[in-house]
Amino acid sequence: MRSKTLLKVAALAGMLALAGCASKVAQPDQYSGFLKNYSDLKPGTSASGKPMLRWIDPNYNHSNYDSIVFNPVIYYPVPKPNSQVGQKALDDIRNYTNQQLKAALAQKLPLVDKPGPHSLIFHGAITAVNSSSEGLQFYEVIPVAMIVAGTQMATGHRTMNTNLFFEGEMVDASTGKPVIKVVRKGAGKDLNNASSTISVDTIKQVIDDMVIDTVKFDPSKKD
Repeated sequence: MRSKTLLKVAALAGMLALAGCASKVAQPDQYSGFLKNYSDLKPGTSASGKPMLRWIDPNYNHSNYDSIVFNPVIYYPVPKPNSQVGQKALDDIRNYTNQQLKAALAQKLPLVDKPGPHSLIFHGAITAVNSSSEGLQFYEVIPVAMIVAGTQMATGHRTMNTNLFFEGEMVDASTGKPVIKVVRKGAGKDLNNASSTISVDTIKQVIDDMVIDTVKFDPSKKD
């Protein structure tokens, strides 16, 4: 009897964990700490209709800026390669993200190496899920927040879900304060089973969606 009760409790915990993974936006326990403040983030919709969390300074005026300093996207914290996502995949994902986002930002304003009085400074990171999730046995938390959800145990299916989390901000070079902050979560391709590996192709669409939304971003829409 006790074993059945424990199984029911475990199953419920697993389903709640999967529900958190299924959320279309990042949850507070999935914030990495890359951004200094998350309290002002609000749910919004990107230019292409993707759900996201963001904040735009009410006084932000795009016409006040004439250039962007692009800092390459990093992993935060630094991930450890494993059997699911190797070092080559991590490097490929980061390199593709940097290549695409840099090109997208260059369509908004000229890119410069050193900030001027009217520059924006870009910081971005592929981030990690809070380690408190690792104790649950119904899914494996992969570093850099590509969550592989163990739906085989919870639902009887073998398909594994993948997600990529990204946090970024634009900082006013003159004041050193953020004027735009974004937290995104995107679903990549499903994996056949727990033995399948993640590659840049697995979450390429997530990155491409961010690039499209960067190009289409309308700074006048602040809600």
